[in-house]
Amino acid sequence: MTAGVSERLPRLLTLVPYLLARPGIAVADAAADFGVPEAQLRRDLELLWMCGLPGYGPGDLVDLSFEGDTVTVTFDAGMRRPLRLSGAEAATLAVALRALADAPGMVDADAVQRALAKIEDAAGKAGVTHDAPEPAGEGVAVGLGRRPGRAEDEVRRAVETGRALRLTYYSASRDAVGRRVVDPMRLLLVDASAYLEAWCRRAEGVRLFRLDRVDDAEVLDEPSAPPPGARGREGSGEDLLRPDDGAFVAALVLHPAARWVAEYYPVEDLHADDDGSARVTMRYGDRDWMVRLLLGLGDAVDVLAPPDLVEARRARAREALAAYGEGG
Repeated sequence: MTAGVSERLPRLLTLVPYLLARPGIAVADAAADFGVPEAQLRRDLELLWMCGLPGYGPGDLVDLSFEGDTVTVTFDAGMRRPLRLSGAEAATLAVALRALADAPGMVDADAVQRALAKIEDAAGKAGVTHDAPEPAGEGVAVGLGRRPGRAEDEVRRAVETGRALRLTYYSASRDAVGRRVVDPMRLLLVDASAYLEAWCRRAEGVRLFRLDRVDDAEVLDEPSAPPPGARGREGSGEDLLRPDDGAFVAALVLHPAARWVAEYYPVEDLHADDDGSARVTMRYGDRDWMVRLLLGLGDAVDVLAPPDLVEARRARAREALAAYGEGG
């Protein structure tokens, strides 16, 4: 039986550099190394004759030479290097797979876990670790993320069984940890992060809770019962993460040292400048928290609006200087 595309393509991409390193190798030996029947490897070799560079004419396609039961690559068409993921690529793929695995019902969880295990195993064999930096020129250090904890397991169990939840949750927009009871509605995957969409009884509205910010969760012995009029958020990507209209809105210029803010917190209307800075609008629920964030960033951020936030930042800075005897 002919191998499927998902199994065959990685082998085809690896086959040319493998044969280049072993000119004149016996087809049977190559088949044994790849763990496929000899007949399958011969079909792969026949397909390679139709692969190559744009133009796809003589001198553009992979060329092979057969002598008896041996094979040699005489033209590689630029396929000299085996397909390898850089550290950054492996990390990105692993994080995305981890998020998929955390979203039950969206994918074949077993298949995702198998793929994730292969990537982590390959990264480990290549010397890519969670903490140790890689040598210069060999990529970047890879953080493959943490495995879901008990709190996340409880959230998923509540969704699957239709039960209410008591959450201990860190709110990044308020820089505070609080407890609340929610009625789960569904799990979402947005930009490689898993979220719980639920009716929050304290806020009396539909909210999104990022799973890696759930410190603790307890499944309650009562059904999840969002009000009849409760509706999930529509759209995709950043639209789903857009804070409520009731939040305050700040217009900021993030200089290079503060660009991380746009990656850690939800921002809107990001416009990158040539000098490495970025202009963004950012919604926030607590003015005191926003002032503390701005003071911590120092001159790495400029506040364009609103005027009361600009003044609140200046006033808090004057108070800090006066406390140290430097203000006036």
